[in-house]
Amino acid sequence: MARFPTLLALALATEQDVLAAWSGLGYYRRARMLHRTAQFVADHYHGNLPQTAEELRLLPGIGAYTAAAVASIAYGEPVAVVDGNVERVLCRMEGWKAGSRVGGGSALRRKIEELAARLVDPLRPGDFNQALMELGATLCVPRNPQCLVCPLAADCKTQGEHDTAPRPRMQSREVAHALSVRSGLAHREVLLEQRPASLTVMPGLWELPTLRESAVPDEALRMTVRHAIMQVNFYVRIRTVFEDDVEALTVPGGERRWVSLQDADGMALTGLARKVLTRAHLLVAAPLDAMAKQDDEEF
Repeated sequence: MARFPTLLALALATEQDVLAAWSGLGYYRRARMLHRTAQFVADHYHGNLPQTAEELRLLPGIGAYTAAAVASIAYGEPVAVVDGNVERVLCRMEGWKAGSRVGGGSALRRKIEELAARLVDPLRPGDFNQALMELGATLCVPRNPQCLVCPLAADCKTQGEHDTAPRPRMQSREVAHALSVRSGLAHREVLLEQRPASLTVMPGLWELPTLRESAVPDEALRMTVRHAIMQVNFYVRIRTVFEDDVEALTVPGGERRWVSLQDADGMALTGLARKVLTRAHLLVAAPLDAMAKQDDEEF
């Protein structure tokens, strides 16, 4: 909000500036869609965000949930918001066996949306939607729901006895990256590599070069970190690599560039690259999620 205080400021920014501000937060597609939406609104709506859910859904990256949330909370439109929490609450209230994503399908989804639309308070739709989402997030949770203190317990047909889908198991993967730093003309520089635009995961972001071998000799090991992306736990080895050895030890990838550490801090780095450079005390400023050391991320 400090970097892009207005919709127009965001629309005029470059995508790399937006991704740099978002760096370390994950779900980079959200940042790209937010940027494109700002540009679309600036070009087609004179910089004024539409105020109805129907119009909001025309914007890049905005689906039914986001459109209904913005329209009801910001503009008071009496439309229902249905996220995973709301869906769970309504399914338990009505005794519907499964959620729409686990066996229920589109027919159940329509029933849930119709029920939510009937229940929404037309006078305070934003407050109602937020209350129902909060109920699902704090009391009507997937496991061990707090039915004794739930304000809807008297009208609930399941009283917490409700089948829930098992949480997907985390996968584990081992990877290794090179940390190569040299003395530049004015500042120390780090070697970064840009992920190709053709990739579906984090395209265009800058990362540390990948090592050819995941096994790293003890004498060359700089650090080890754990980094989670979606349902995958990456166990990462970071090796110190001298400039002359980079080509022999790393896998050729996207464009590579020696970047001053001062400039690197403002680039669109992957969360892992930012975490490693922060832990190595090479970045000028640490991101919020790296301010405190997390012991469970070392192995």
